[in-house]
Amino acid sequence: MSIEWLAAYLLLGAFVGFFAGLLGVGGGGIMVPLLTTMFAAQGFPPEHMVHLALGTSMAAIVLTSIASLRAHHAHGAVRWDIVKGIAPGVLVGTFAGTFIAASVPTRPLAIFFACFMAYVSIQMILNVKPKPSRDLPGAAGLAGVGGVIGVISALVAIGGGSLSVPFMTWCNVKMQNAIGTSAAIGLPIALAGAAGYLINGWGGDGLPDWSLGYVFLPALLLISAVSTFTAPLGARLAHRLPVATLKKIFAGVLMALSAKMLHTVFSAP
Repeated sequence: MSIEWLAAYLLLGAFVGFFAGLLGVGGGGIMVPLLTTMFAAQGFPPEHMVHLALGTSMAAIVLTSIASLRAHHAHGAVRWDIVKGIAPGVLVGTFAGTFIAASVPTRPLAIFFACFMAYVSIQMILNVKPKPSRDLPGAAGLAGVGGVIGVISALVAIGGGSLSVPFMTWCNVKMQNAIGTSAAIGLPIALAGAAGYLINGWGGDGLPDWSLGYVFLPALLLISAVSTFTAPLGARLAHRLPVATLKKIFAGVLMALSAKMLHTVFSAP
């Protein structure tokens, strides 16, 4: 691999970590479309590009999830009772979701990703916040919700915050606790997703060198190494910069990246 590509992965890690810390959004929305484009430029097989991008993104989210979880726990913002109830469903749903993703061809998978990112972007632009109108469900209900969050998270390589935070807010959980608890839920999502994509891609034909299933190790290591340093920097600047305005700009960037990803996938032979 050339020095240029190594530098590109380092820059991607810095970008992902900074904006994850600044805006509280997962890196999958950035990583998946950019990694898909980068993998295409490196000549990776078109049928594996999106799956490799999803698997590598999931694995890269593991370290940032741990850092985020520790920070929110230190501030007492994690509702561990909710985590305990929702985690079994999240683990099963995310792991199962990787098998669904592995069976879906590249183009339909890219379309689903782009549509979901459009939903997330519109949510950010309009600053949609559901009104608290009910209480949390019981153990079975939480596990069921966790399963749905897990499946969708696996298909788009996100930590689940764009789904779990609105759900908890709707169920009368304070916003600070909803965000902190979502950070805790992100770790089992990332672990189950990374394991699932590794298993599903294991022994696949035509995968590039240095791949472990659908996880491309050079990208994983470089992105993770840098993002763990830039995420705290973004978090420190969150109170000094116009975050509301930046979220709208970032939403536009997400939609543009998703459109670029679709162009890349549909232009491949």
